[in-house]
Amino acid sequence: MEVKASFDPATSSLTYLVFDPATRDAVIIDPVLDFDPVSGKLTTASVQRVAALVEGSGLRVHWVIETHVHADHLTGAQWLKRRFGAGVAVGHRVGEVQALFRPVFDLPPEIPGGGAQFDRLLRPEEPLLAGSLRFDVLETPGHTPACLSLRCEDAVFTGDVLFLEDQGTARCDFPGGSPETLYRSVHEVLYALPDATRVFPGHDYQPGGRELRWQTTIGRSKAANVHLKHETTREQYVAARSARDATLTPPRLLYPSVQVNLDAGRLPPARAGGRRFLTLPLDCSALE
Repeated sequence: MEVKASFDPATSSLTYLVFDPATRDAVIIDPVLDFDPVSGKLTTASVQRVAALVEGSGLRVHWVIETHVHADHLTGAQWLKRRFGAGVAVGHRVGEVQALFRPVFDLPPEIPGGGAQFDRLLRPEEPLLAGSLRFDVLETPGHTPACLSLRCEDAVFTGDVLFLEDQGTARCDFPGGSPETLYRSVHEVLYALPDATRVFPGHDYQPGGRELRWQTTIGRSKAANVHLKHETTREQYVAARSARDATLTPPRLLYPSVQVNLDAGRLPPARAGGRRFLTLPLDCSALE
């Protein structure tokens, strides 16, 4: 099994192409659709880079996998699905996230709940097979209720749950998030993996302007993660995480990302004249 990473500097997001060089079987994890919130323009540079890697190596993409409903970038899953005929998969608890955000965006009934718009809902008791590749599904909620990590051979893809050791762990202040739950996901699920397990996170924010990285290990995380080491207690983590989250501002692309990603990356339907519109909830409390 080999891994190639593609980095989107606008959102500090990492997309992974995971493949078997012998059989050419492949999956894509957490793809990005480029979006400029000022102009409303969507572009495909990020998914084009991944597609070039796929086609350059003659790979057969079986699945596009979302580790969770992202709040900081739009997913490029539908573009890749059309390009390669791959299915789109997400954690089976995505319906909970849809239910939490349905009233926020006043989602129309045409957008089904329960994850019906995804091709497969991933569960821990059902490994995901992609030709010769096998991914074990690890439920790792806390950032969102539907977060999962994917283990393939000696590697685990952790999405936004566990970052590189100089960046810590995910925020837990989104609807359905919980620092207590995230502690359990990292400490009892991910840190139970062998120390040599390679960790591929969903982002690299390059603190201090350091060079781009996209890989660490479970052992290194347990020893040096700035938020959650192996010896960190639940009480210590929850207090520190909650205090930090109270200082954070919403992600720049929160509202565009969530309403598109809740629908498996489908864009809102065109209105009269062919234009599509995203919803932006207003906070009018200061005017009341």
